[in-house]
Amino acid sequence: MASTNSQPKKTGFEMTKTEEEWRKVLTPEQFRVLRQHGTERAGTSPLEQQHSEGTFVCAGCDLPLFTSATKFNSGTGWPSFYAPIEGAVENTIDKSLFMTRVEVHCHRCGGHLGHVFDDGPKPTGKRYCMNGVSMAFIPG
Repeated sequence: MASTNSQPKKTGFEMTKTEEEWRKVLTPEQFRVLRQHGTERAGTSPLEQQHSEGTFVCAGCDLPLFTSATKFNSGTGWPSFYAPIEGAVENTIDKSLFMTRVEVHCHRCGGHLGHVFDDGPKPTGKRYCMNGVSMAFIPG
C-alpha cells in the first residue's frame, strides 16, 4: 500500500527531480513504488527469477545497488539480497501499516526500494526484500 508522501523522507539527495520530472522518466508503476513508497505485487517481477551474474541498479538513477553474488531465494516473491553494495542504500524507519519496518532507499536519488529484515542468511543475517520494479539488471 502506497503512502501519500511522494517524496523521500530525507532531503538533499545527490540527484533530485520534481514530481513532474520523475513522472516523465519512470513508468507509472516505477513512480508509484520509487516515489510514493508503494509495493509491487509478490511474484510479479522478472528480477525475482534473475540468476545471471551482474548488477542490480536503481531504476531511477542507475546507481549500482546489489550484485548477483548477494542474491538469494527468500521464497517471498520479491528479489532478495543479504547485503547491498557498500554506500549504495540508506535506511529509514517506516511506521505505516500499523508496524515498524526498516525502509531501504537509493543513496543517490532517495527512491524507495523495499525493506530490510533480520531473517536473512549468513554472513549478514539480513534480508533486503526489494521491489523488482525499483531496479534494473545489468549483466556481467
